[in-house]
Amino acid sequence: MAGGKKAKNMAKSAKGKVKETTGKTVGNESLEMKGRAEQAAADAKQAAEKAKDALKH
Repeated sequence: MAGGKKAKNMAKSAKGKVKETTGKTVGNESLEMKGRAEQAAADAKQAAEKAKDALKH
Protein backbone atom coordinates (compact mmCIF):
# COMPACT_ATOMS: atom_id res chain seq x y z
CA MET A 1 0.00 0.00 0.00
CA ALA A 2 1.26 3.45 -0.79
CA GLY A 3 2.59 4.95 2.41
CA GLY A 4 0.97 8.31 1.84
CA LYS A 5 -2.49 6.89 1.25
CA LYS A 6 -2.19 4.60 4.27
CA ALA A 7 -1.18 7.52 6.49
CA LYS A 8 -3.98 9.68 5.11
CA ASN A 9 -6.58 6.96 5.79
CA MET A 10 -5.26 6.41 9.31
CA ALA A 11 -5.36 10.15 9.99
CA LYS A 12 -8.92 10.36 8.73
CA SER A 13 -9.89 7.44 10.95
CA ALA A 14 -8.26 9.10 13.96
CA LYS A 15 -10.03 12.37 13.17
CA GLY A 16 -13.32 10.49 13.02
CA LYS A 17 -12.62 8.89 16.40
CA VAL A 18 -11.98 12.32 17.91
CA LYS A 19 -15.26 13.62 16.49
CA GLU A 20 -17.13 10.58 17.81
CA THR A 21 -15.64 10.91 21.28
CA THR A 22 -16.26 14.66 21.38
CA GLY A 23 -19.85 14.10 20.28
CA LYS A 24 -20.39 11.56 23.06
CA THR A 25 -18.80 13.85 25.64
CA VAL A 26 -20.87 16.90 24.82
CA GLY A 27 -24.03 14.98 23.96
CA ASN A 28 -24.02 15.94 20.29
CA GLU A 29 -25.41 12.94 18.41
CA SER A 30 -24.86 14.56 15.02
CA LEU A 31 -21.14 15.02 15.66
CA GLU A 32 -20.90 11.49 17.02
CA MET A 33 -22.52 10.06 13.88
CA LYS A 34 -20.28 12.15 11.60
CA GLY A 35 -17.27 10.75 13.41
CA ARG A 36 -18.46 7.18 12.96
CA ALA A 37 -19.16 7.80 9.27
CA GLU A 38 -15.70 9.29 8.77
CA GLN A 39 -14.11 6.25 10.40
CA ALA A 40 -16.12 3.88 8.23
CA ALA A 41 -15.12 5.76 5.08
CA ALA A 42 -11.45 5.64 6.03
CA ASP A 43 -11.68 1.92 6.83
CA ALA A 44 -13.32 1.24 3.46
CA LYS A 45 -10.63 3.16 1.59
CA GLN A 46 -7.93 1.31 3.49
CA ALA A 47 -9.52 -2.04 2.63
CA ALA A 48 -9.65 -1.03 -1.03
CA GLU A 49 -5.97 -0.12 -0.98
CA LYS A 50 -5.11 -3.47 0.58
CA ALA A 51 -7.12 -5.25 -2.11
CA LYS A 52 -5.26 -3.35 -4.83
CA ASP A 53 -1.95 -4.36 -3.27
CA ALA A 54 -3.02 -8.00 -3.11
CA LEU A 55 -3.84 -7.96 -6.83
CA LYS A 56 -0.46 -6.46 -7.70
CA HIS A 57 1.44 -9.32 -6.08
